[in-house]
Amino acid sequence: MQSDVIKKGISRAPARAMLKATGLTDADLGKPLVAIANTWSDVTPCNLHLRGIAEKVREGVRAAGGTPIECNTIVISDGIAMGTEGMKGSLVSREVIADSIELFVRSHAFDAAVAVCGCDKTIPGTVMALARLNLPSLSLYGGSILPGHYHGHDVTIQDVFEAPGAYLTGRMSEKDVCELENVACPGPGACGGQFTANTMATAITFLGMSPMGANEIPAVDPSKAQAAIDCGKTVMELLRRDIRPKQIITPASLRNAITSVMATGGSTNAVLHLMAIARDAGVRLTLDEFDKLSVKTPILADLKPGGRFTAPDMFAAGGMRLLGKRLEEAGLLEEGMTSSGRKLLEEIREARETPNQQVIRPLSNPIKKDGGLAILRGSLAPEGSVVKLSGHERVFHAGPARVFDSEESCFQAVERREIKAGDVVVIRYEGPKGGPGMREMLAVTGALVGQGLGESIALVTDGRFSGATHGLMVGHVAPEAASGGPIALVRDGDRITVDVRARRLDVEANLDERRAHWKPPAPHYKSGVMAKYARLVSSASEGAVTNI
Repeated sequence: MQSDVIKKGISRAPARAMLKATGLTDADLGKPLVAIANTWSDVTPCNLHLRGIAEKVREGVRAAGGTPIECNTIVISDGIAMGTEGMKGSLVSREVIADSIELFVRSHAFDAAVAVCGCDKTIPGTVMALARLNLPSLSLYGGSILPGHYHGHDVTIQDVFEAPGAYLTGRMSEKDVCELENVACPGPGACGGQFTANTMATAITFLGMSPMGANEIPAVDPSKAQAAIDCGKTVMELLRRDIRPKQIITPASLRNAITSVMATGGSTNAVLHLMAIARDAGVRLTLDEFDKLSVKTPILADLKPGGRFTAPDMFAAGGMRLLGKRLEEAGLLEEGMTSSGRKLLEEIREARETPNQQVIRPLSNPIKKDGGLAILRGSLAPEGSVVKLSGHERVFHAGPARVFDSEESCFQAVERREIKAGDVVVIRYEGPKGGPGMREMLAVTGALVGQGLGESIALVTDGRFSGATHGLMVGHVAPEAASGGPIALVRDGDRITVDVRARRLDVEANLDERRAHWKPPAPHYKSGVMAKYARLVSSASEGAVTNI
């Protein structure tokens, strides 16, 4: 066992003494040591329940002959930090989560690991760490929150983000907003639509790093506890068979993960996160692969934010196995090993479809025949940008630029009702370096949609979008403004064209002339984690990673 290096021999008596002080016995130390990396916190419903889930994982490890030892790492709640300076920490936290788990497991020479995750960045962060460590391991998602109920229909946090815009236009009263916020999040679990958390939970299942059927179980469903116990047992089987992440994370499995994102109309953040996971697994993945797979993958899942249903509805309809069955029938999945110890196609052939379900469409009736996401390039984004296409958005818009150098200044303009139909809103200096941290623009996009402008404007940014964002919104523009990208040179009134079919994002302006007068802005942070991140982080077109 790898853990023998810290626990065997006379020289290791001090280490054993400290381990025994925690309650472990000689019998416990004679077994494989399994790290349980938990992202529990009571700051957010997404991770609120993970203490209990981790305890069930520990139960499974013990039952299968291992000794579990738990650690905790951080979570940044996007839903709470959104629209504030604190949101700059969200993407940064992905790196901190991955780094902290890697340090904990490496330093204590564990034999295997299970990572328990919930909120958006905890999911890729845990898998990045497991890929680096390359020990027998898996990641378990805590599950989706159930929908709230407001005036006779299901609601999610997306509705609350759109409420301020509705209030400003008189479509909701302050009392209505308060009533909505009181019921939108009824308990534990991550945001319920196919936003970033559920998108990534789907992606890492098809990637093979979570056992099929485990992630999709809602947070408060009674069967979640047994799934956690099973994960504890499964990691011991992976250890026995010596199945490791770099055997699971391959070019083929990454294509499967991307395909699952496209088929569910998933979050644009999946592009950043899958590229980061691929890098840590030593697999080359480029933006072009996303576009290539998008073109041939139909959108089959009718999920919020663009659709009607939530993740618990998809679970009830037949879940990821049913989605996988559809994709296999279309010839869009490739075989590969999974963290259950079984092959992916073997797993999905056990799919059971709930009669008369409407969440996962048949291949003969897709929501859209192609394109969950698209990669746009052009004079405004030479290295690429990302737009979400869940089947309901316009695919062309041209109009005058309204330029803002921060999310806050744009939101103030939205509050003043200064954005007009036809505008192209440009928010810059919010990229990985410029933010730093590449904030999501949900406060802005939600307010614009709430004002009824979602179908008549476009938004372009070097920042990110929440998975709850919908409409013609183009993010991840690269090179970013802080690196002197073309988006830094745009001025109010410049005509910007977003042409999804042509895969183009262009601006009509003499950028070369303006470039001679451009100077990089002073950094927002001169010390601490944010300054370090800004110095190290790569372009969004490379996954905004720091370990390059």
